[in-house]
Amino acid sequence: MAMFRPYAAPTPLALRTLAALALVPLLLVSTVAPTALATQNPPAVKISNEELFDKSLQVAYLTLEQYGTYDDPEELQRVTDIAYRVAQEANYAKYPFTFHLVDMPEPNAFALPGGHIFITRGILDLGLTDDMLAALLGHEIAHVVEEHYLEIRKKATIMGILSQVLLAGVLVAAKNESDRRGPYNPYDPTQADRGRGGDLVQGVAATSLVISELLLRSYSRENETEADLQGQRWAAAAGFDPLGAAHLMDLMRSRIPQNKRYGYWMTHPFFDERVRGAEANGKILKRQEPSSADVYRTRTQATLVTWADDGTTKAPPENAPKLEELLKDEALAAWPQGKVAERLRLEKLHRLRDAELEQPALAQDFGKLIRAYEKQRYLVESLTPEADFLSVLDKEINGFERYREDLFPKAAGVLEEGVYETAFLETFLSNYPDAEQTPRVALELGDSLSRLRNESEAVHHYLLAWETAPESPEGRRAATGLRTLAPRLTGLAALQQLALQGRDADLAEIAGRRLDQMAKEFREIDNGAEYLRRFPDGPQATPVLERINHLAEELLGEVVLYQAVGDHVKAIERINKILTYAPTSEAAEHLRDRAVFQS
Repeated sequence: MAMFRPYAAPTPLALRTLAALALVPLLLVSTVAPTALATQNPPAVKISNEELFDKSLQVAYLTLEQYGTYDDPEELQRVTDIAYRVAQEANYAKYPFTFHLVDMPEPNAFALPGGHIFITRGILDLGLTDDMLAALLGHEIAHVVEEHYLEIRKKATIMGILSQVLLAGVLVAAKNESDRRGPYNPYDPTQADRGRGGDLVQGVAATSLVISELLLRSYSRENETEADLQGQRWAAAAGFDPLGAAHLMDLMRSRIPQNKRYGYWMTHPFFDERVRGAEANGKILKRQEPSSADVYRTRTQATLVTWADDGTTKAPPENAPKLEELLKDEALAAWPQGKVAERLRLEKLHRLRDAELEQPALAQDFGKLIRAYEKQRYLVESLTPEADFLSVLDKEINGFERYREDLFPKAAGVLEEGVYETAFLETFLSNYPDAEQTPRVALELGDSLSRLRNESEAVHHYLLAWETAPESPEGRRAATGLRTLAPRLTGLAALQQLALQGRDADLAEIAGRRLDQMAKEFREIDNGAEYLRRFPDGPQATPVLERINHLAEELLGEVVLYQAVGDHVKAIERINKILTYAPTSEAAEHLRDRAVFQS
């Protein structure tokens, strides 16, 4: 693993599968501008173990489905620029390295044995320098290159682990039946009733526990030390300061609570020793002149595209198209310029376009489409400002804009008739954010979402109506609605939004008092998790976390109760809540300690 060890993160553990197999990699902007691509693209590399790579790819897909992708193209470009410079120095060709940003607030990172490396939003938010990121990345790459997964201290092979994860995600039956499993084995796929179909909730919870127990604390001290040193060597060879590793650890020590139940520290008890080692190694290693990784990146791209085009995955047929999309996204990130990259970009954009055009006319969200195209246009222009491809994107964007404007009279007419659904209002606001009807649409969306008890989004739209036209009838109604709603709100994130708004001091005070109360009394564990996701440094973060841990203990009691009476579906639903929303709690630790799959 890399300098950090992945710990239970707020999300189903099917993903922790990966997490455990990695450490914390990250990357930063390359100091060397991309050079011109060689006139002849290098050939694809033969993947060493196709079965392992395929299973690793499938688990990578599950990971991104569960955690969500952190959608920041500029940050991904920055990460890959550093990543491939460091990876090139490892001189490793068994599997292509790929890099993903994961929408997790915890500062961490992890790698799968097939070369898939994941970096969390939380670690990026720490503001690491290029040198720190290169060290982290080198550490994660080292775990893959040195095949540390072969030394996992569990009675299972890595292939068996990946197979169990995929099996749990697909085959664990969602059937209320008392069976022969013990109180902490509700997810054993070998005993599941496979004839009645799979259930996502059970599958995710099962996968989570498998991953957490088998992978979370699997690397030895020797593995960690080797990964630290190798990562520093490759970072220095790629042109980064080898002392970045020591600086990274100092930053982590100051920014992350030193609680053994909190993520990084739960799996890195010998931190000070590693800091001293990084400092000593950093003084010996010499920073080299950076070299271009363009050829290495284009070869990686060719390998990924070849695998996608061959369609040799053993994934379930319904997942195969998604895996192909994932491979092409990885290929685009590996080398984001040139003809192949342009084709991959256009394919991705056209998938979005075609899906949108399948909707009825007034349900087509051209605002979303135009934003997606403009994001890609910005990236292409930043890499190759003279590319003819920019004109292709411009033509399609102009077409969307014309069509959107042509639809406006019809959309406005429907709005005036007053017969529509919430989805129409959302699309109208996306397509015409600057229309004179915006305050009205935002107000009605706030009303609708409030009725649906989506408090956070309701507050967002009321605020939008109020701030867009504060003196209009809609703006005044929205302000009145917020004042009426605030004393009754239970959503912590919604209350924090109101407490932070600066337009009405009385409203902010009311929301603040209500937040103080609800932070200690909320009943739904996902309510607290949403607050911590939106406001990790919020004024109520500490009491909210304490309340989450308390609710996790209550859920653990319910797990035992439901398993005792044979209601395994309800038991697993609660296990999933604990592992998703309170992964660092004692309840989650208890579940992991009692997990099965030990044979």
